[in-house]
Amino acid sequence: MASSSIPAGGHSDPTRRDFLMVATGALAGVGAAATAWPFINNLNPAADTLALSTIEVNVTPIQVGQAVTVKWRGKPVFIRHRTPEEIKEAEAVPLSALPDPQTDNARVTDTAKKVRPEWLIMIGVCTHLGCVPLGNKPGDPKGEYGGWFCPCHGSSYDTSGRIRKGPAPKNLVVPEYLFTSDSLVRIG
Repeated sequence: MASSSIPAGGHSDPTRRDFLMVATGALAGVGAAATAWPFINNLNPAADTLALSTIEVNVTPIQVGQAVTVKWRGKPVFIRHRTPEEIKEAEAVPLSALPDPQTDNARVTDTAKKVRPEWLIMIGVCTHLGCVPLGNKPGDPKGEYGGWFCPCHGSSYDTSGRIRKGPAPKNLVVPEYLFTSDSLVRIG
């Protein structure tokens, strides 16, 4: 009869060598993961960056017709409490008159889809070359359309932050935001 590799007991019992090979492989895998983890974790955003990813702003002190500028992710964000006249003026503009057609309601809807036309929240960076448009403070020029004016190249934005005249190709960007209460808005 030919000899077989099965021991006399009739089945293949794991040997001490098999156990040591499996244990060594498992230990090597755990060691590789423990060594790689600090490098992988280093790719996550820093705590200070995460803290700035969202901000909450109390809008109660902002009077009708007034605007404030807050800083979010290193950029100015304009928060304007619009007057009923500004809202009517923005809604009356035909889309065909806009270089970047977008309705007023589309710009002032928060992420929970609660339309609040009295609040306009947008990133205050001109879409042409990244300048900061004027128009948030008394005495600032507001351009021909009563909104914001970028003096660097003459871009004029209306009361909804939409480009109306000048070289800017797009409207001022509306960040993701959510009214968490009647007085608090979370941006980001």
